[in-house]
Amino acid sequence: MVPPSCTAPRACEQQTSVPLLQLLSGHGASPVTAMLSRSSCVYRTLGRSLSAASQVNNALVHQSISHSVCSQLVYRKSQRCEFPSSASVYHIRYFKTSAVHRDEVVTVKTPAFAESVTEGDVRWEKAVGDSVTEDEVVCEIETDKTSVQVPAPAAGVIEELLVPDGGKVEGGTPLFKLRKGAASPATKVAPSTAADAPAAAAPPPPPQASAPPATPPVPPQAAQAQPVDAVKPTAIATAPPAAPSAVRGENRVKMNRMRLRIAQRLKEAQNTCAMLTTFNEVDMSNIQDMRKIHKDAFLKKHNMKLGFMSAFVKAAAHALTDQPAVNAVIDDTTKEIIYRDYVDISVAVATPKGLVVPVVRNVETMNFADIEKAINALGEKARKNELAVEDMDGGTFTISNGGVFGSLFGTPIINPPQSAILGMHGIFDRPVAINGKVEIRPMMYVALTYDHRLVDGREAVTFLRKIKSVVEDPRVLLLDM
Repeated sequence: MVPPSCTAPRACEQQTSVPLLQLLSGHGASPVTAMLSRSSCVYRTLGRSLSAASQVNNALVHQSISHSVCSQLVYRKSQRCEFPSSASVYHIRYFKTSAVHRDEVVTVKTPAFAESVTEGDVRWEKAVGDSVTEDEVVCEIETDKTSVQVPAPAAGVIEELLVPDGGKVEGGTPLFKLRKGAASPATKVAPSTAADAPAAAAPPPPPQASAPPATPPVPPQAAQAQPVDAVKPTAIATAPPAAPSAVRGENRVKMNRMRLRIAQRLKEAQNTCAMLTTFNEVDMSNIQDMRKIHKDAFLKKHNMKLGFMSAFVKAAAHALTDQPAVNAVIDDTTKEIIYRDYVDISVAVATPKGLVVPVVRNVETMNFADIEKAINALGEKARKNELAVEDMDGGTFTISNGGVFGSLFGTPIINPPQSAILGMHGIFDRPVAINGKVEIRPMMYVALTYDHRLVDGREAVTFLRKIKSVVEDPRVLLLDM
């Protein structure tokens, strides 16, 4: 039975939120503690009170409650609980945290290198006191194979550079200290300077001084009064002779690690491999006609242009499958020959910092469109200096296209530990004999440099003729000839 003084148990439970909130604010703790020990329904009431209190966010609540509550409640097992007749004023404040690490100084370390790279040289893009935004490049670390960019982890100001420019670092070496959320003094002063500029221009210009009276013109008779012979020539002031511009001088620049590594590897190739070069020429008429016919449809479907590189890469993959010795490599440590059943072709790309050779993998499974997409993606990464070491590891054969610079003829150098490299050159119109007649055709010289320790002349010449036949007539790929 519920006594008349408390008509609904739910209403009484709602009124009990006042002393329970007092428990949260630190007022009236002893009566509530006794109540908790005697009543089993308080737990439900506590849950409702906490749920109601959680709906108030980011506000200061001032409430003064003075009212009467049920004097008696009857619960199971005939236990009674009494509540105080009134509650004192209580306060509930909620706080919202802001940026805790606003002016925190963090130390940025060198990122981890690939397994084949142990150290690099630092080239700073920012100085102490410079403001940086999040992900803005602070420095570059030049390694033997590529450059690793180190961005700022957050917006702030460079506090200290821990490594000098050109210093050697390893993975995990502290590079610089960054104060988060700060602004450089130049940034703070700039707005005030810009605001003062219009104010400085606001005062009206001072009144112009009165112009001096004009000199009366010389009468024309005065100029004619003296004969020409009597006029003495006046000396004209001559400028001093200019200093000679042919100044001879020298400028020494330290070689970066990538250039040093390229020079070392090229010299190792000359000292290790027994390099020999064979040549041939390719008639580019058919591949040019195919490109002219299908370039618009290819661009519309694949959103990129159809070039000649994909034809040579696919032809090289076809020839490497036919002549596996050119795709093999000598393991000098174990004195074994390693034959590969896959084709990963390195495409040489010239960058301002040196020659890089990103790898197009599994070319034997690609078509022309797949090859063009892969080459374009790697070329874009090379231009943005975003090539990783993994993009340049593991090639089995290299193609170098000197024709983009207008090269007519050349002998490429093997990229160790590979066993051969194909050199492409420029396309020039030349007279050639076709069926007993002289015709002008677009021709390209191609050169294959190979390691004669592994590849014999028969394999090298057959390989180069296979590339010639595929480029001159791509239908050979469909016939698997």
